[in-house]
Amino acid sequence: MKKALLPLLSLLALAVLLHGLATGSLDLDGPTLWAGLMGRDALAAQVLWELRLPRLLAAFLTGGLLALAGVLMQVLLRNPLADPYVLGISGGAASGALAAMLLGLGGIWFQGAAFGGAFGTMLLVFALAHGRGTWTPARLLLTGVVVAAGWGAVIGLLLSLSPDGTLRGMLYWLMGDLSQARPTAWSGAILLLGLLAGLALARPLNLLAGGELQAAALGVEVKRLRYGIYLLASLLAASAVTLAGSVGFIGLVTPHLVRLMGARDHRLLIPASLLLGGTLLTLADTLSRSLFAPQQLPVGVLTALIGVPLFLYLLQRGSARP
Repeated sequence: MKKALLPLLSLLALAVLLHGLATGSLDLDGPTLWAGLMGRDALAAQVLWELRLPRLLAAFLTGGLLALAGVLMQVLLRNPLADPYVLGISGGAASGALAAMLLGLGGIWFQGAAFGGAFGTMLLVFALAHGRGTWTPARLLLTGVVVAAGWGAVIGLLLSLSPDGTLRGMLYWLMGDLSQARPTAWSGAILLLGLLAGLALARPLNLLAGGELQAAALGVEVKRLRYGIYLLASLLAASAVTLAGSVGFIGLVTPHLVRLMGARDHRLLIPASLLLGGTLLTLADTLSRSLFAPQQLPVGVLTALIGVPLFLYLLQRGSARP
């Protein structure tokens, strides 16, 4: 099963992508889908190449970023309930993005404001948790929770000051929205960086998951490794939030599902989580735009509706453990 896991997840990702291309307010059968991809049907080609494919790729990127960040956060904090947003990064990105919306900024300014808010929060949490030169996973977690609460107050203030014309867009973005998301070279590069760095750190991550004392006894520089994990996970989470807003439960549930499939070694857990996280969010986005078509749901609403009972089921089975 373990040897076949990555090929099976790759085939599943391809099947979900093709299903997403064919499904929506305008359903496309097999011949029409092929004709559109080859450019022989003008309407189908426009729907596929200009609307659906960019959105599906953005969904896969976002899901992969969140899943990788989730794996790293759960090792860093040694907490199976840790997810990419637990350290307040989502709140910082949301505050930056909403401030840009309030000022009427869009495009690269909007993305820059979201990423700047997330990156600034990462530095703030790290500085506060570091204290007088030492920090622990518990201190980092508590600092992140407090900073996240502060950003929640800022978000409430920004929403209360927003005119009615922009309020709906703000709320949709806060709930996770892929309707305007497009894949970027920057996000793809960060995903690739996260994958390669995670694989390079797979052995130390395996040892750290067993305990800091054990890892240190076997030659792992625990302090330096924790810093590296924190920076990498924060960068992945910031990129995901910049792409699609606050999409919950993908980063939390995906690592548990992959471990349930038998992948506990991070050499397999990391790429498998990337594939499954991207696949799950791609499927959720396809459902969000097709269930009540032409009305579209924010994808974060759907991931929460699916993720809550799924995670409770994993807890009941005793499978939600690092």
